[in-house]
Amino acid sequence: MMGFDGVEPLYTADQRKRRDESVWTLIQGLLAPIQFLIFGVSLFLVIRFLTTGEGEGAAEISILLKTMALYAIMITGSIWEKVVFDEWLFAKAFFWEDVFSMAVLALHTAYLLMLFNGWGTTHEQMYVALAAYATYVINAGQFLWKLRIARLQSDNALAVTA
Repeated sequence: MMGFDGVEPLYTADQRKRRDESVWTLIQGLLAPIQFLIFGVSLFLVIRFLTTGEGEGAAEISILLKTMALYAIMITGSIWEKVVFDEWLFAKAFFWEDVFSMAVLALHTAYLLMLFNGWGTTHEQMYVALAAYATYVINAGQFLWKLRIARLQSDNALAVTA
């Protein structure tokens, strides 16, 4: 169903109501900035290690924390999608974000496999982490874009009913 502006709305009225009433919306709203903060610190530590050779342990721990935060947001995000859209993942409104999230997860998991199995040099492991971080930035941008669209559609819906 197209909205009055010719763009398909992200949420039906029922989905918007479930989104607004769900504790998982709050959890996602809290986890996202925490994950981004961890990302920023970790990115600094990884780059510092790659450029100076210092702080290998701190960089590794920060990547592990970032990966744990990613897994947490992915699990809770899947629950959120189930509550709002009745699909665990790949709901139509967030299909491409979820597809790209799989790449983010794959690269973070590749880093873990490399680290725990001793595959590659520490520098190679850190470069995989940087690739994971690059995909994370793109994916975060996708979700921020959808958040903006949702807000604009909500504002437009309110303006039409006013």
